[in-house]
Amino acid sequence: MAISVKNLSKSYGENKVLNDFSKVFEDNSFTCIMGKSGVGKTTLLNVILGVTKQDAGEICGRENARFSAVFQENRLCENLTALLNVKMVTDISGRYSRSDIINMFKRIGIDGEDKKPVSDFSGGMKRRVAILRALMADFDILVMDEPLKGLDEETKGSVVELIRELTEGKIVIMTTHDPAEPKLFDAEIIQI
Repeated sequence: MAISVKNLSKSYGENKVLNDFSKVFEDNSFTCIMGKSGVGKTTLLNVILGVTKQDAGEICGRENARFSAVFQENRLCENLTALLNVKMVTDISGRYSRSDIINMFKRIGIDGEDKKPVSDFSGGMKRRVAILRALMADFDILVMDEPLKGLDEETKGSVVELIRELTEGKIVIMTTHDPAEPKLFDAEIIQI
């Protein structure tokens, strides 16, 4: 499987954020999209996901693909526990048991059996829940918009390890401002 983006353009009024962008995202690839704020990184991800419609160009290969995403906002169900936020996506496929999920949470420093709602969590804890939820969904393509932003170095290390492990053989497209992050994933860098 591959996702082919051909001659993609997108404007918001007079502001052209993507201009004739083309790229093939191959199977078993990790790509980091980098660039200044406002150059269209998030827009590119949203067009690939089908959340935003492009003005011109086409995307081939996503017709039967299963997507998972980490957005800039965590988009969690704030009134649910961390475990229930993840079980929402894992119960569909049945690939992971409750104990599998709790063990994954332990690896990233969260008590997966905690009964409190994620609304009581810190920003970094919420981010880890959002990342784990996306990683444990059944996907072919993972799209992540600045997923590691706001994580301390120790936590980032365990999250990176989990991302690498659970995305093996998949297509991963990630945005970042941090030039060190692509190295953590041996990722190809695309500047836009």
